Amino acid sequence: MTPYLPVAIYFLVALAFASLFTFLPGLLGKAKPNPQKAEAYECGVEPTSAVAGRFPVRFYIIAMLFVIFDVEAASFYPWAVMMHQLRAFGLIEMVVFVIVLAVGYAYVWKKGGFAWR
Repeated sequence: MTPYLPVAIYFLVALAFASLFTFLPGLLGKAKPNPQKAEAYECGVEPTSAVAGRFPVRFYIIAMLFVIFDVEAASFYPWAVMMHQLRAFGLIEMVVFVIVLAVGYAYVWKKGGFAWR
């Protein structure tokens, strides 16, 4: 028995259950469309008007940039924990990482990604 057999079995069982729980409700559920189900629902508040124009995506771009830089900054903690064991190699790798991060930060800044308009 190979060591990958249990992993393959686990993967197949997980895939089978995911497929079952994804497609079974669509096959067994009864579709009863009505006008109330087709309406927009926002926290119990009736919609007052139709959406006019396009939504600004500026907020979402800034939110994605925050997530990207935040995740990159979160990688400093494991490095700090292992700093003594990594020695000079770890320091050089972190300096390269910070340079790449700074280049990305400068690029986004130059393109106006941080300007909240």
